[in-house]
Amino acid sequence: MNVLKTLRVHLKQKGLRATVQKVWKHYVFFHEELIWMERDLVSPVPAHKLRPYPPLQLETITAQNAVAFTRHFGDRVATMAELANEGHTGHMYLDGKGDAVAFIWGSKRDYHDRHYYGCRFPVKAGEFFEFGGEQIRAYWGTMLSVDIQLNLWKAMADQGCNKVVDVCESHNIPALKLHIRMGYKEQGRIMNVYSLFGWRFYRETRYSNSRLDPLRKPTREPVTASAT
Repeated sequence: MNVLKTLRVHLKQKGLRATVQKVWKHYVFFHEELIWMERDLVSPVPAHKLRPYPPLQLETITAQNAVAFTRHFGDRVATMAELANEGHTGHMYLDGKGDAVAFIWGSKRDYHDRHYYGCRFPVKAGEFFEFGGEQIRAYWGTMLSVDIQLNLWKAMADQGCNKVVDVCESHNIPALKLHIRMGYKEQGRIMNVYSLFGWRFYRETRYSNSRLDPLRKPTREPVTASAT
């Protein structure tokens, strides 16, 4: 009954075509390309024009304070507590009401993503795997997207890490542009995730041509004085 209700709402909001695509991807088949990227923790972040945001309180996520996710991320309270109990490093940002409006995670060991993709992301010595970064819509386009990463990088550097690695969906253009803004580099490999009637399959492939270069803003030519 809940499934049918969800489909009706999605049909009303997104239309028939989008609903059929969603059903097909969820119940029949999908293929997700996850692009591997990396960055050192000391190089400065390129200049940006993001908006400032109101003051927020940074807290390390624990099983006890995960209740702060109830208002904006209510379906993930248990997941946040579980990740904290597993020993991963999580940061959340609280507004004046004590509600979490953004969060991000880091893992120093191989990360088995049981909650979304279902695969294992290997982590080498000195690296950490960054995952789960998200913020509510009110903070999109603000400096918070930069600050949550910088603060996590510092926390992980204090734990002995010197490199951050992560993956990004090939179709998620805003997230790819965020990686460009933060100075990430491609590793030239892709984690492919397949789902067929609920069965998951994984394989890693390599590529040579950049997936990020087409998204970069063109460099402006210097203006020169014309001859008179």
